[in-house]
Amino acid sequence: MKMTKYGLSALVILVLGALAFRTLEGGSISGKVTPGDGAKEVWAISGADTLKALVTDGAFSIQPAKAGAYTVIIDAKDPYKDATLQDVKVEEGKVTDLGEIKLEQ
Repeated sequence: MKMTKYGLSALVILVLGALAFRTLEGGSISGKVTPGDGAKEVWAISGADTLKALVTDGAFSIQPAKAGAYTVIIDAKDPYKDATLQDVKVEEGKVTDLGEIKLEQ
């Protein structure tokens, strides 16, 4: 009887531990900023969720992002202007590619 209790306890601990370390699911948002050195960061905002990614050589990827609609803000460096994209849709398990985003001066 004691062996069964210990075995069941060990099984419960293993299951709970596996659930605690499961990977986060969601989608992602990616794109390329032109000119490549024209922006520092990209923000994605949806309700109370705010996500941030660095722009490296013009490219960015924000992940994981919950499914939903986001406002994406490209934080441009001078002399360029910030760019804002409204209603960017993110789906579970998919990459939302924004393509090339040209910054204006």
